[in-house]
Amino acid sequence: MPPVFIGHFALGFAAKKVEPRLSLGVLLAAPQVLDLVWPLFVLAGVERVDVVPGDTAFTPLALVSMPWSHSLVMAVLWGAAFAALVPAARRAPRAAAVVVALVVSHWVLDWVSHRPDMPLWPGSPRFGLGLWNSVPGTLAVELALYAGGVWLYSRATRARNRTGRLAFAWLVAFLFVVYFANLLGPPPPSSRAVAVSALALWLIPAWGAWIERHREPVGG
Repeated sequence: MPPVFIGHFALGFAAKKVEPRLSLGVLLAAPQVLDLVWPLFVLAGVERVDVVPGDTAFTPLALVSMPWSHSLVMAVLWGAAFAALVPAARRAPRAAAVVVALVVSHWVLDWVSHRPDMPLWPGSPRFGLGLWNSVPGTLAVELALYAGGVWLYSRATRARNRTGRLAFAWLVAFLFVVYFANLLGPPPPSSRAVAVSALALWLIPAWGAWIERHREPVGG
């Protein structure tokens, strides 16, 4: 299963309340852009992840090198590039700002969660507050974020039909189950397996776009 850290998706769900013009597909992709490109860099040998059980209490993944996907400077550049691809963001500065903020939010949440492996720019010193060293602390923060984000999205939109209700509920449940499967399951067999499984994250924005076709903003 791909590594799923639901705090990132939580911010995407919540942002629908802030900017209803953005599709849920975009809102779920933006805070995960860094993780969407990261496995491509790992598979290309440009970045490196090792499987080291006990590296932190929460995950066995040792993120040895990820300057091009996860440095703060690159996060800003990835955010600007992604916003340029989103039609709603090109037409509205507010929507563009939300997209860029969501992309950069990934670095902020990772800085809070990771041990010191988050660079400010490629080659810079690396930082991290180490929330992952506490399983109860990580669960408290991520589950609170996730519950809040899902609640805000559910308040900001309504289902047009049965698919709109069920597809949203299935996605919420799926992310929750995969999150705990990552936590409770055995370590992945190799770093390549981690990167290959992480490519499945590309399906989540597509799922969000499908949901969006069957829901509408409240008051819309």
